[in-house]
Amino acid sequence: MSRASPVWHPFTQHGLEEPIPLVARAEGAAIFLADGTRVIDAISSWWVTTHGHNHPCITAAIAEQAHKLDQIIFAGWTHEPAERLARDLLAMMPAPLAHVFFSDSGSTSVEVALKMALGYWANRAAPRHRILVLEHSYHGDTIGAMSVGARGVFNQAYAALLFDVGTVPFPCEGHEQASLDALEAACRADNVAAFIVEPLVLGAGGMLMYPAWVLREMRRICAHHGVLFIADEVMTGWGRTGTLLACEQAGVAPDLLCLAKGLTGGSMPLAVTLATPAIFDAHCSTDPARQFFHSSSYTANPIACAAACANLAIWREEPVLERIGELARREAGLLADLSGLPGVANPRQCGTIAAFDIAGPASGYLADIGLRLRRIFRERNILLRPLGNTVYIMPPYCIDAPDLSAIKSAAIHAMTAIA
Repeated sequence: MSRASPVWHPFTQHGLEEPIPLVARAEGAAIFLADGTRVIDAISSWWVTTHGHNHPCITAAIAEQAHKLDQIIFAGWTHEPAERLARDLLAMMPAPLAHVFFSDSGSTSVEVALKMALGYWANRAAPRHRILVLEHSYHGDTIGAMSVGARGVFNQAYAALLFDVGTVPFPCEGHEQASLDALEAACRADNVAAFIVEPLVLGAGGMLMYPAWVLREMRRICAHHGVLFIADEVMTGWGRTGTLLACEQAGVAPDLLCLAKGLTGGSMPLAVTLATPAIFDAHCSTDPARQFFHSSSYTANPIACAAACANLAIWREEPVLERIGELARREAGLLADLSGLPGVANPRQCGTIAAFDIAGPASGYLADIGLRLRRIFRERNILLRPLGNTVYIMPPYCIDAPDLSAIKSAAIHAMTAIA
């Protein structure tokens, strides 16, 4: 099949001949196509854009840094933007997180966390190899990240490459204790190195939500059994659940914390894995063989670090949490209006993440309804990308009432069209 463009897009079935719009620029809560059409970005361009596209403070920081230092090897060398970012970041994070390892995507931040956890046990001469995961979870598309995610359509072609993990049932409403009991039993077994979890909301798994008290109990169980607790806040971090970190709502601090997406306000690819002193110290030695063996060519890119520093300044100097609270209140009203429509099932919200399912026989990521809905939303100049039969709304925090109203109108139109 020949195509006009040679570009191979992610999570896109080109055989369906989906139109690929050409985006020329972006500002605030909208993107603009090459023909000038304004499209409301209702999913923050895959959950990354927090304060809005092209925030002037962040773009200024990028431009300034680009004239100073564009890139430098980070193995044995350092630079001011990385040092400043690490200090400022730790000042916002819960104790005892004390060390910052840079990478370039959410998937790699998870890979780093897994390797740190396994290295921690190996360097203590008490190796543990078992990783526990939560059912329906998704942690990225590299091999290690796929291994700790749910087995299914995302990774079935690569099953032979994935390592075995222990799976804890998702804590569905009314069955939370069964999930906690399963985690307790799994942690009691020998050889468990770590448990990795998306706090409060499982993103690509279908925007599945569970309460903070369950997260708190999961952390307690892991601590009791000496199992390292990895919080993957790549999606849930930076205010998405209503607080800076989802872990805040449970009053817990992980042993390893993965952050990406909103780290730079969505402007540049950058990720970090934060670790406790115990994990760092297990790798710190006069023996070169005990160092942490991981890097990428663009580790701690200075321009990306400068963008992240500007993002942290926005969090310190602007009323970001107030904006998030107001957006969450508006989304609650939007969700209430949609809840009474035929076909709308299981409406739910956590912070600025609002979601509902389309009732019907087809469910899951490959449900045909997802593609139909994308086309309907696109025709109304709304960027919404349902996860199969799950529709979610996760806009930048700067979105205004008229744009939210337009999203609601588009959703009402879509539900009417498919009825």
